[in-house]
Amino acid sequence: MPSTFSQIYIQVVFAVKGRDSLIQPNWEEELYKYITGIVRNKEQKMLAINGMPDHIHFLIGMKPSCCLSDLVREIKKSSNEFIREKRFSKFTFQWQEGYGAFSYSHSALNNVIGYINNQKEHHKVKSFQDEYKDFLKKFQIEFKDEYLFEWID
Repeated sequence: MPSTFSQIYIQVVFAVKGRDSLIQPNWEEELYKYITGIVRNKEQKMLAINGMPDHIHFLIGMKPSCCLSDLVREIKKSSNEFIREKRFSKFTFQWQEGYGAFSYSHSALNNVIGYINNQKEHHKVKSFQDEYKDFLKKFQIEFKDEYLFEWID
């Protein structure tokens, strides 16, 4: 579509099933590179990716022709297979159902990229559960606790 111009920026957040801390520091970078490759192969632009042992965040520049749910489904499916094939985890690895998707303006990109890149430091003071609920509240998304991720107490 040569006459279509857009700026669509989406931060996606999803967790390991059961919120198990299975993403290990010795292979997380390889996982992030693999996910970045999926995003690029789908002709979208990865702007930032990072996470914790139990969840990840990534920010993409998205074309209007992209179906976000299809992209996230492909990322989860392919990265599950990648982790299994590489035998990164001695435990069964699987992503939880569902995800969060939050849109941003171009002027907010530097802050969002900084936030994603600073995940390890950020989570020293805030839990993933609190972080995720804060996102939902900030973006005025109605939710019920029982339909959120499976939280480990």
